[in-house]
Amino acid sequence: MEKKRSKLSFKNIGSRYSIYFVLLALFILSWLANENFMTPNNLKNVANQISVGTILAFGQTILIISGMLDLSSASVLALSGVISVSVYTNTESLILAFLVAILISVLCNILNGLMVTKFKAPPFIATLAMMTMARGAALLYTNGQNIYQIGDYVKFGQGSTLGIPNPMIFLVIILLLTGYLLKNTAFGRSIYAIGGNEEAANASGIDVNKTKMKAFIINGIFVGIAGVIFMSRVNGGLPNGAVGYEFKALTAAVIGGTSFTGGIGTATGTLAGAFIVGFLDNIMVMMSVNSYLQQVVRGAIIALAVIYDIWAKTKRTKKVK
Repeated sequence: MEKKRSKLSFKNIGSRYSIYFVLLALFILSWLANENFMTPNNLKNVANQISVGTILAFGQTILIISGMLDLSSASVLALSGVISVSVYTNTESLILAFLVAILISVLCNILNGLMVTKFKAPPFIATLAMMTMARGAALLYTNGQNIYQIGDYVKFGQGSTLGIPNPMIFLVIILLLTGYLLKNTAFGRSIYAIGGNEEAANASGIDVNKTKMKAFIINGIFVGIAGVIFMSRVNGGLPNGAVGYEFKALTAAVIGGTSFTGGIGTATGTLAGAFIVGFLDNIMVMMSVNSYLQQVVRGAIIALAVIYDIWAKTKRTKKVK
């Protein structure tokens, strides 16, 4: 009996922490493949490079757990970012520019939320529409031109506080906030319930539409912050910036164990998924892997993560039966 119990316990640990074992294995293999991988500067660069995509991924995690997703995050990032840069160049107020980025992003996400909750549009379609509108609005606002000479605005993404790069500080704060929301609040319990079974959640008294709107608003705050960091890191307001970042975010969330079918996911898992993608990209660049092959590898990783998610769900369903 004890043997059986220990086997089950070991199996549960392996299943629960598998993503961290994968991250550790990749870390060691990358170190063995190239000795420069382990240098403090390289590790710091990886953390800085994944900061924007990971912040977006935390928002995606909350949405996916609740049975939704956001295809518009990168376009809304661009729109909120360029308007934020423009506000700063006209007012020289970092605080105002920061708040404007969040405001624009939250408004876009409220529209996403309204399309999903009031008009019952599938999240895929609603956010796809917003993706097109936000990118077009960013290009319209700047007349298709980049905004340069942004002065102290670069401090958001290139500066540091007490020797710690600001993007990493934002990343850690949002990680802790996401983890707290998911684990220790009624909102967190509600989104897990909605993602697991929306009808049952509604029957149990959860205000499904209100919870979904909150999820989009939180996502909007994260996207706005990501927009500020992105524009300051690239040293300009780029209306065509961050193309494809929504898929980076989705990749990090799914690899980190967030189930596309809803109801499952953690903040730390998403962080681990982001570092797996970041380390993989980094070591492929260091080893001069063909850029086209890098795309193939990224796509294969997404496919494997989705296949594993479907397999794990099927296994869980069989156990319940």
